[in-house]
Amino acid sequence: MRILLIEDDNSVADYIIKGLKESGYQVEHAADGKSGLVKATTEEFDALIVDRMLPNVDGLTIIQTLRASNNNTPALILSALGEVDDRVKGLKAGGDDYLTKPFAFAELLARIEVVLRRQETGSAVTRLKVADLEMDLLAHKVTRGGVVFNLQPREYKLLEYLMRHAGQVVTRTMLLENVWDYHFDPQTNVIDVHISRLRQKIDKGFDQPLLNTVRGAGYMLDVPQ
Repeated sequence: MRILLIEDDNSVADYIIKGLKESGYQVEHAADGKSGLVKATTEEFDALIVDRMLPNVDGLTIIQTLRASNNNTPALILSALGEVDDRVKGLKAGGDDYLTKPFAFAELLARIEVVLRRQETGSAVTRLKVADLEMDLLAHKVTRGGVVFNLQPREYKLLEYLMRHAGQVVTRTMLLENVWDYHFDPQTNVIDVHISRLRQKIDKGFDQPLLNTVRGAGYMLDVPQ
């Protein structure tokens, strides 16, 4: 997979490039908006990581220019601007996701993997499966080993998000934004409570736990190695 990083902060760029290469990606770097736009329009990439505030040409203009020319390469926007209106502007400009600085690399990597997978699948997914845990999105039904679970709406949404990111570390910030639609930390234990309830339902009574806590990082739905 080939990724174009358009970022003018060298320290941030080095941090991202190092992490992506260690994760198996090929990375091209442009240090300003003009050269980034040239690379994005003349070369082929699987995904773009675009800083919003760039010299010469800003990140949103880059994405808008690409979309106007029917270039639909997935684009993740990075920005120090984290207000809801800023995020909305980024997504409306054609961004596929929006990540606020500072960020954990694990979250950046997870978001890149999501936009790449979304691009690859194209068609709508109707069933999710992790080991013997299954979710039928059409029937709104969750089973494991033939056992049907009665989940509350928020528990269902939480499990769906975890299953769509199976095998990846999901941070608390990702859960707050995508399951609770919070773009700030409410300073409550709402995530811990729902994770505990969900774990009681999908793991209790089974030999192999699936919902795992990754200390200091977040949670992962997967079969432990």
